[in-house]
This record gives sequence, structure tokens and C-alpha cells, in this order.
Amino acid sequence: MSSMEKINKFRDERNWRKFHNEKDLAISISLEASELLELFQWKSSDEVKKNNMNGIEEELADVLIYSYMMVDNLNLNVDEIISKKLKKNSEKYPINLSRGNNKKYNQF
Repeated sequence: MSSMEKINKFRDERNWRKFHNEKDLAISISLEASELLELFQWKSSDEVKKNNMNGIEEELADVLIYSYMMVDNLNLNVDEIISKKLKKNSEKYPINLSRGNNKKYNQF
């Protein structure tokens, strides 16, 4: 069973699809991403990785679950939309200008 099938099964067994419209899923993605970010507040990355990998996994899973649900609602293909975005990013960030450089594309 794929991740999407597992997510849909979990949701459908609880009759929650009616709550998972695109607006609320987008809000949920943002909220869960904020919870992930909160784990790192006032700490170094190494400290959080050492002491709270379980929290990182749980919050990251929440972000991904809501993201997959939105993808499913919109009949999108995860691999396709990621490939399209990577292609667009490769044009904005050519290797010769961006390699080892953390500047935004409009600062080259």
C-alpha cells in the first residue's frame, strides 16, 4: 500500500475528508511546519538532531501527510510537480552562478 493509500485509508476510516479542503490543508501545512520550526528555536541544529529526532520525524510527517492530502485533492502527481519545480529552479540557479553560493537568484 502506498503512502497516499495509507493516508486516505486513515482519513476515510474517520470520515475526515469533509474537513480536508485545500484552504484548511494549506493552513495545516503551515501550522505543522511552524511546529517543526519551533523544535529548533533557541537551539543549534546539532542539539535538536541529537536530542529530538523523534519530534523532527513527527512534525515532518505531519507536514508531508497534509501535503500529500492536498496533492491528492488537486489530482496532482508528486513526482511531476517536483520535477517541474526542479527544472524551474535549475534555470533560476545555474550551476556556474549558484554553486557554493547562498544568494537568491535575483542577487547574482
